[in-house]
Amino acid sequence: MKIIAAAIALIMCAGSALAAESSCTAQATDKKLAGAAKTSFMTKCERDMKASCDTQATEKKLSGAAKTSFTNKCVKDSVGT
Repeated sequence: MKIIAAAIALIMCAGSALAAESSCTAQATDKKLAGAAKTSFMTKCERDMKASCDTQATEKKLSGAAKTSFTNKCVKDSVGT
């Protein structure tokens, strides 16, 4: 139970830090991308964010469900809507 609580606290802290950065969607909008260019950019950006989030999870020594949860939330926040 303590591990789950710690994981949730880490996720919330990371989410607020990532919110300060520009999301992939915001970057695509700023660059006025559309169609295939936007799709390509979003795919690459999401792949890069997943690698970055995996690295952050490893640095925080997360594993199992906590790592998966952290990575999924991190990528979702980084990519944007």
